[in-house]
Amino acid sequence: AILGVSLAVAKAGAAGKGVPLYQHLADLAGNSKLVLPVPSFNVINGGSHAGNKLAFQEFMIMPIGCATFKEAMQVGAEVYHNLKKVIKEKYGQDATNVGDEGGFAPNIQSNKEGVELLMEARKRSGHEDKVVFAMDVAASEFYKDGKYDLDFKNKDGDGSQVLTGEQLMNMYRELASEYPIMSIEDPFDQDDWPAYTAMTAAMGT
Repeated sequence: AILGVSLAVAKAGAAGKGVPLYQHLADLAGNSKLVLPVPSFNVINGGSHAGNKLAFQEFMIMPIGCATFKEAMQVGAEVYHNLKKVIKEKYGQDATNVGDEGGFAPNIQSNKEGVELLMEARKRSGHEDKVVFAMDVAASEFYKDGKYDLDFKNKDGDGSQVLTGEQLMNMYRELASEYPIMSIEDPFDQDDWPAYTAMTAAMGT
């Protein structure tokens, strides 16, 4: 009930001032810098949301270089459709099946390979200057005994892909230096504070 009443009061306040709701809320917050929302398109699925070997749960594209939200949606859709073509050419028709979150779930072997697919789709779409990438790692899904097993979906894994928090952070640093990755969500287990502290110090927020 509180949310509904708050929204009604906010709308009434905006109407009384003769301004859009977002402007009224910005005024209440003392925020003079208004930024256009950027949609995030979940285009490749891994982790617990797909049957492939990818450890990272979501690979996303973010059209940050667009003048309008409508343009951002169009750019995102164009990259998505080009990604489907890239995956089909490289892995076959079956690889364009989608995971639980709606992204493609090709049977790729590594997280870096997933980012390479995004790079090729972005290039083919002609939007290299408008699109960056983001990842939702959902690292808690493969965190056990203080370490991260990137091969957690392989019951016969040899342990070669079990990493410490520091090693996983270095992987993120390498990916972020090589590719246009703007955001990494849930890079570590929710209680692995030392790893979060180290990553913030090394890479910023």
